[in-house]
Amino acid sequence: MRKLWGARFDKKSDPLADKFTFSISYDHRLAKYDVIGSIAHTQMLGKQGIILKSDAAKIIAGLKKLLIQIESGKFKYDTKAEDIHTDIQNRLKAAIGKPADKLHTARSRNDQVVLDVKLYCLHHLMNLVNETTELQKAIVGFSKNNQEVIIPAYTHLQSAQVVLLAHHMLAYVEMLERDKGRLCDCFKRTNIMPLGSCALSGTSLKTDRQYITKLLGFAQTAANSMDAVSDRDFVLELVSTCSIAANHLSRISEDLILWASKEFNLVDIDSAFCTGSSIMPHKKNPDVLELVRGSTGKVIGRLMELHVLMKALPLTYNRDMQLDKPALFDTVETIEAMLKVVAGIFTTLKVKKPSAAWKTKDESFFTVDVMDYLIKKGVSYRDAHDILGKIVRECLDRGVSIASLEADQLKGYHPLFGEDVKKLFNPQTSVKIKASLGSTNPDLVAKQLHLWSERLHA
Repeated sequence: MRKLWGARFDKKSDPLADKFTFSISYDHRLAKYDVIGSIAHTQMLGKQGIILKSDAAKIIAGLKKLLIQIESGKFKYDTKAEDIHTDIQNRLKAAIGKPADKLHTARSRNDQVVLDVKLYCLHHLMNLVNETTELQKAIVGFSKNNQEVIIPAYTHLQSAQVVLLAHHMLAYVEMLERDKGRLCDCFKRTNIMPLGSCALSGTSLKTDRQYITKLLGFAQTAANSMDAVSDRDFVLELVSTCSIAANHLSRISEDLILWASKEFNLVDIDSAFCTGSSIMPHKKNPDVLELVRGSTGKVIGRLMELHVLMKALPLTYNRDMQLDKPALFDTVETIEAMLKVVAGIFTTLKVKKPSAAWKTKDESFFTVDVMDYLIKKGVSYRDAHDILGKIVRECLDRGVSIASLEADQLKGYHPLFGEDVKKLFNPQTSVKIKASLGSTNPDLVAKQLHLWSERLHA
């Protein structure tokens, strides 16, 4: 197999070295982007008169045939090729002959590789934004279908207060929107065209890099040839952004895993997204969500891998950078799969409404509402907190509920207590009396659901 750099050497490379250094097994994912970049590069070479226009036309025609094979799924990469760039170059030579030797004029594999990776990243950044939007739509749709449901909310995984289920779901939507913002920011910093930087110093040939930038749809052209070929901060940023998104997906998954347990008994995950036990016939395990949760560790690990890979590398290109691709590809493919599967779960998720209603009867959920009742009557926050703490402690000691106390017993704790305080021991009242912007108030949540639905479907 002919290597692009082989003329310098007087013997073949050792098969062990080939096996260790070849990247075709994973960088074949770049085939489409390599051909697209090469077509633009050839158009520039022909326009500038660096190669004959007739040769440029033959090269472009050959590359377009390869692109059709790739996009139709008929392209099978050569496992004996060093990398996808060599494979495509060799196929082009076999198809059109001598003109193919002019394709690599005024570029190095250094800038060719980074161009391909940037095109891959830009494509998948857009895809990740779209997949995240689809998940948000699924969550908002689920929320609308269960808009009246009230559930317990937790701090420290201990019962805290009650909220609308839709309010809880909208917290996920906000998280995911920030993920999209980071993806879009990453897109901006990735959207810089590196081709024409060559190995590191540029070229004496009269290339037109701005023309390639325009052809490929990049926002700008890399200003420094050394930086363009040597840095992978755009890969680090994409994987870092994915690691934050994975963390959010793991938290969503953990909530649903807990809620699906008999102890919480709040939701039923569709059987299509569960598995059974090989020994316990009754089991319905949320394995898909557990693997989403587990895959987060892999994504974070890939980020650490890239940081260590790039740490202290001298300028410019070093072969270490070849190893950024397995981490990048694995991260992107993992996150795309996670987003799709979680969206699928939300489209089929069912709420156990009777169980949720029963769980929100616990009067401890309403102690803050009673505190606010006293505060509205002029009692200081500190005194109100102490009063409620004393009531809770004494009721627990006596084995009675706060709601069962008579009016005179309540007045024993504070004279401003009236019979009307007992109306607060109700989940519907609890969510309805919330008044602050961004709270679980049903009217505010309904407004948010409407705004998100319009925004996501715009």
